[in-house]
Amino acid sequence: MNNRDEYLIALRPDIPNARVSDDMSSEERFQNATLRPIAKLQHDLLLSVFSNYIKKHKNVFYGLTATKRVDYIENAVNRDQKFRNSLKGIMIGQFTIAEYQAYISNSSALNKRMMNLVRERLINSIQVFDKPSIEL
Repeated sequence: MNNRDEYLIALRPDIPNARVSDDMSSEERFQNATLRPIAKLQHDLLLSVFSNYIKKHKNVFYGLTATKRVDYIENAVNRDQKFRNSLKGIMIGQFTIAEYQAYISNSSALNKRMMNLVRERLINSIQVFDKPSIEL
């Protein structure tokens, strides 16, 4: 293992609920061992990126009801390809070489899991976006 990989793994938070076992699919194992810790590590950056997304889209988000805000997050993550690619880059940039090799062998299914995690993190932190902030 090279230094970069060691540093990346050392940075990741431990998530006791993200269990990994032999009876899991490879996608679920990758999600729990890699994607969840990276999403937790990158949480503040993901919030900041979404806050900037809101600002770049004329703060429409702030005029929406709670239900519509959830829809707005879902649409941003699922349908805005540029934003989605940015989110994927934030996550993939934290992969080790071995994790990247595993990722490219099944990127379609893993992208879906990755975006589900990111979307859920944003929705669960929706209160952070209650009011326009100067800077996150």
